[in-house]
Amino acid sequence: MTHAQPLFRDRSHAGRVLGELVSKELQDGEVVVLALPRGGVPVGFEVARALRAPLDVFLVRKLGVPGQEELALGAIASGGVRVLNRALVKELRLPSQNIDEITEHEVRELERREHLYRQGFPALDVAGRTVVLVDDGLATGASLKAAAEAVRTRHPKEIIVAVPVAPGELESAKLLHADRVICPFTPEPFIAVGIWYENFAQTTDNEVKSLLKQAREAVTARKP
Repeated sequence: MTHAQPLFRDRSHAGRVLGELVSKELQDGEVVVLALPRGGVPVGFEVARALRAPLDVFLVRKLGVPGQEELALGAIASGGVRVLNRALVKELRLPSQNIDEITEHEVRELERREHLYRQGFPALDVAGRTVVLVDDGLATGASLKAAAEAVRTRHPKEIIVAVPVAPGELESAKLLHADRVICPFTPEPFIAVGIWYENFAQTTDNEVKSLLKQAREAVTARKP
């Protein structure tokens, strides 16, 4: 079997490719870019720059099965939304008390990260605006689905999921609870997000804070 050739040098390169596509597909209007930390932020930064739009983080935390944390029984997102894989919960016969304990732990971590990344700045108001939800790729879709459900409670005009690469079967907007999905590449076999990047090193908390600061400064500089 031949090895997949990377599509992107790194997340910034992926963001520039994605930003060019998103800016062509979006009509004029009020747009907000929400990136999923940490890996989605360098991508979202470039998308926001292409759209000349404000950038914010939108946090999602996976709810891992005890002892098999890589297996997601659901996810939580900013705004108190929880999405559960009901079929898996039923199959594993997990008591609701266990799920609530896992959720409580992840809520604390989500709140810690929001405080760390935002540095005291309030969340952007998305009501009546087009929201572009960005990550560095889409594997299972659980995180972006949870994010879209949470954003929907804030009454945006439209929710667009934008990722550089995804499996073809997950490109459905309905599946992700979004209005549209924009994705330049849907290679098959997909295997994993990381193989489509030459450099897929973990994004650090400091990089997230720095990119958010640069994005805020760019918005301020554009104001008359």
